[in-house]
Amino acid sequence: MFKNIVVIGAGTMGSGIAGQIANAGHKVLLLDLPSEDQANARTEAALKRLLKSDPPALMHKRVADNIKVGNTRDDFAALASADWIIEAVVERLDIKQDLYQRLDEVIPDTCIVTSNTSTIPISLLIEKMPASFQQRFAITHYFNPVRYMRLLELVSGEKSDPKIIDKLAQFNDQELGKGVVRCGDTPGFLGNRVGVFALQVGIDEAIKNNLSIEQADALMGRPMGIPKTGVFGLYDLIGIDLMADVVRSLRSILPEGDEFHAVGQESDMINTMISQGLTGEKGGGGFYRDIDGLRHARVLDSGEYRLASDALPASANAAATALAELGEPLLPLVQGNNNEAQFSRNVLGRVLGYAASLLGEVTDSAQNIDDAMKLGFNWVRGPFEMIDALGNETVCGYLKDAGFDAPTALQQAEPFYSLVGGHLNVRHSDGQARPVALPEGVVRFSMTRRELTPIKQNSSASLFALDDDLRLVEFHSKANALTDESMEIVLAAATDPGKGILVHNDAQHYSAGVDLNEFLRLIDAGDWDGIDYFLARFQHAVKALKYCKAPVVGAPSGLALGGGYEVLMHCDSLIVHSNSVLGLVESAVGLLPSGGGVKETYLRWYAIKGDWSEAAWNTWMNIGYGASGSSPAMAERLAYFRPEADDAVMNRDRLVVNATAKLKELSTGYTAPVEPELMLCGGDILERMSSFMDEGVARGDFFPHDKTVAMHIAAVICSDDGDTQPVTEDELYARERAEFIKLAKTPQTRARIHSMLHEANLIRN
Repeated sequence: MFKNIVVIGAGTMGSGIAGQIANAGHKVLLLDLPSEDQANARTEAALKRLLKSDPPALMHKRVADNIKVGNTRDDFAALASADWIIEAVVERLDIKQDLYQRLDEVIPDTCIVTSNTSTIPISLLIEKMPASFQQRFAITHYFNPVRYMRLLELVSGEKSDPKIIDKLAQFNDQELGKGVVRCGDTPGFLGNRVGVFALQVGIDEAIKNNLSIEQADALMGRPMGIPKTGVFGLYDLIGIDLMADVVRSLRSILPEGDEFHAVGQESDMINTMISQGLTGEKGGGGFYRDIDGLRHARVLDSGEYRLASDALPASANAAATALAELGEPLLPLVQGNNNEAQFSRNVLGRVLGYAASLLGEVTDSAQNIDDAMKLGFNWVRGPFEMIDALGNETVCGYLKDAGFDAPTALQQAEPFYSLVGGHLNVRHSDGQARPVALPEGVVRFSMTRRELTPIKQNSSASLFALDDDLRLVEFHSKANALTDESMEIVLAAATDPGKGILVHNDAQHYSAGVDLNEFLRLIDAGDWDGIDYFLARFQHAVKALKYCKAPVVGAPSGLALGGGYEVLMHCDSLIVHSNSVLGLVESAVGLLPSGGGVKETYLRWYAIKGDWSEAAWNTWMNIGYGASGSSPAMAERLAYFRPEADDAVMNRDRLVVNATAKLKELSTGYTAPVEPELMLCGGDILERMSSFMDEGVARGDFFPHDKTVAMHIAAVICSDDGDTQPVTEDELYARERAEFIKLAKTPQTRARIHSMLHEANLIRN
């Protein structure tokens, strides 16, 4: 579609955009101003930053080969063959306008030019340009980090060619994996307009209600379906100085009557922090900072720091309980007359009311604003979905109590989302409900599930029937941690698979593993039979899944680790989002995979190596190091992604359609796999493994308990007497359970689990 793509501007955003284009397998030229000593110094430095970034900006280091670097002096003539140029230079109108005039002298009349600006309107950017240039111009506003943030705000001007806008939307969706939200040329577009306002309201209400920053972040975080950083943590993450600039920019471009001005004025507190160098995580601390290795929090009224509290407000805990029980998590937050409840009511009223006031001004569809917040700010639900959860009248009441008028869109009785004829509709600014709008081939199961009734459901998982007699298993426990109830649903699907089973959910992370809180409870109770029973049930479910009479396809996104990945290992095929992290990480907490993970890894390495000894060594290294792949390409090196069976998808919204197609492909003439012939590895491998660990402990690479864990992993697949001998799959399952329980009985493993759960830290011992 695009053959010659150029990004001009090698800062954080420009290099990130170039990196994502390279991730998609496309060549890209990255340009910036020449340096005096070395012409390409800026772009070469940008490429090095991409290679060293954490989390990784590139899906594999070899992807960097797709990026050619240059400078705007020596390589400007090369733009004569460009078909798409993305401008990501400094946010100064004069610099951008000068660049466009230079471009117009060189580029072909078919070349599309877009800007990554987050604030400057198109009408100003191209006011000096000829009509032919204006027709080929748009704003493509990406969010940082570009690889991971799903939103692309695609802004067209009055003269933008609709065909060009469609072409940009299609490429960014299908090739770069973006959720494209089309915006009008209004100040701040959609995401920042609502998102920055929400942050400012959070700070304002925390001060008014005399809450600590930990209280405010705990309430205006996961309980509201907002990332756990909350308000102050997100300020620190982005950079307090950068946020101050964003606020000033929005203040300068928003109309006088906009509610943003009530919370967007200069802040003495923020300016003082910046002057003191307290600019957030990049500047040695901000609202939170480490002092003598301990996390401290800023006291808002005094500016002093004290030890940060990990205690959650009671209403936040109640919200988590409500969510786990499939209830409404917002309700516990707003009940009562204390400062925490008042904070929650005021924040929800003001933020949701502001979003509703933009309907008809910046977009005609409530879905566009919801999508912008979910895709660009990682909200679990958009503002209008939250309004529906609370009720229009309730939100109007919160606004009135806070001293604000309710916008017209909130004064209607009808919900913003409704089922019409079994299909989900969304309200528009004219009051009419129309079907939700998604590109062809895009399915968001969080929307689809509202049109379905589960076949079977509990607090941890649900089983749905899809068209063509297919099934879908969805995990939805807290953090999608797997429980006994989760595996009950997996077993139900395997027992009645229809013509195929899809394992998928639309959460940010598919599953980071089994519920460690339950394991810690059983360990503290000394209930070893309870642990064995849980593991046996887990193994029974995944074995039933592997050998059921219909194909099974897993479609994960985000974290797919530990027990969550073990479920996927028993599928026939995976359709994996390209940002998924796959692996078995149990060794970090002093345990080993015991849902068939050791067994399946061993089988995969034997299929690759054809030798039981090599398979055992590679399995041991994978699991002993708790290795994971941060992309399918990285997971392939660990045998956790199989190119012959699995596929990767750039856009996670296309997982369901691709996985469903894979199920239908596999179902033709499908026969369940036969149980494999397995051997316990013999020879001197246990001695070699023991020596490897001893040498590592002596060097300081490992700790004593690392060796204990490693040797229990080895015991699953290596014979005790050194003889290579046959073993059944069920015997390997049993060996996993036995070695798991031996480790669970050690105080060192108990300490690791407790530290991770209650101290947010992985200790080494």
